[in-house]
Amino acid sequence: MSSSIFEDGFSSDRLFNQGYSYTYDDVIFLPHYIDFPTDSVHLATRLSRRVPLSIPCVSSPMDTVTEAHMAISMAALGGIGIIHSNTTPSEQAHMVKAVKSRRVPVLSNPVFKSPSDRIQSDDVFDSSNPYVLVTENGSPSSKLLGYVAGRDWATLGDKEVKIYDYMVNCTDFTVPWSYDLGRIGEHMEEKRRDVVATVRDDEVVDVVAKEEVERIKGYPKLGVGTVGPNGAWRVGAAIGTRETDKERLEGLVKAGVDVVVLDSSQGNSIYQIEMIKYVKKTYSNLDVVGGNVVTVSQAQNLIQAGVDGLRVGMGSGSICTTQEVCAVGRGQLLFTRLHLLLHKVVCLSLLMVEFPILDTLSRLWSLGRQLS
Repeated sequence: MSSSIFEDGFSSDRLFNQGYSYTYDDVIFLPHYIDFPTDSVHLATRLSRRVPLSIPCVSSPMDTVTEAHMAISMAALGGIGIIHSNTTPSEQAHMVKAVKSRRVPVLSNPVFKSPSDRIQSDDVFDSSNPYVLVTENGSPSSKLLGYVAGRDWATLGDKEVKIYDYMVNCTDFTVPWSYDLGRIGEHMEEKRRDVVATVRDDEVVDVVAKEEVERIKGYPKLGVGTVGPNGAWRVGAAIGTRETDKERLEGLVKAGVDVVVLDSSQGNSIYQIEMIKYVKKTYSNLDVVGGNVVTVSQAQNLIQAGVDGLRVGMGSGSICTTQEVCAVGRGQLLFTRLHLLLHKVVCLSLLMVEFPILDTLSRLWSLGRQLS
């Protein structure tokens, strides 16, 4: 349908060429003629060169936001989580391994005992851990031998006996770690079990309860999960630009990280440029996201250094005070548009904005459609 002669409002070119910096709350879209069904709308994008996403959602590398559980959930929904670096390098690498070892969006914390141990208190059993898992040496990294159910332990007359004397073998209690939620649910129905352990090479990966399977199945289908070539969830991790971060990076790569984010409020620095070059030279198949940036010149320097994606925004987060304290930053919407025009892979701000996520996605999709 041709445009109406009575159409008013501003085109994106006219709006953004007035010399003003805009945030999302400064603009609103006018209704337009619709010539496509809603099911033809796709939000698939890329975080970086090698990391595709089904939905444009990335959880921030903040210690109050993204650890293993959040990263697993984000990947299961088609987004990705960036695990924070406000911890030791070994702990951050452990969280990456925890994400990579899962095939279902569950992260449990089971209790492990050895056959020679005794259970003298019911403190080890609760609603989230109704079973104690028995392995050869009592650690998660040894062979699973059996389990003890809290209800069975409660009926014991002598609580001093060793676990070996009353533990139950693992028949029908375990499934391969490669099973998806559908197959796990089918196994539970067939074997009439409320809980199963996912096992890889005789070692426990997770414990999955039937109620968790039903709860997750009830979630809306947002997109294909973000998985790599081997079927494992994709996950990112944050690093800094100090010399010690090179050791942190080595551990993350060994753990299987898919992308690293250089966590800095101002990305256009010699330190970040040198780190980008180091990452690309040392780990050529690893994607690196640089930033933060809010000007084209900032972006250009990082692109020339070899960055695979850009983190956009300065002072735009709901709890960020950079613009107020330092008087430095830019309206988020304006620079988002500049990057769309550059056709460069962009992470559309890993910071949480203050309006609802559906509103954010709607505005970004509409803006992208106008510019395409």
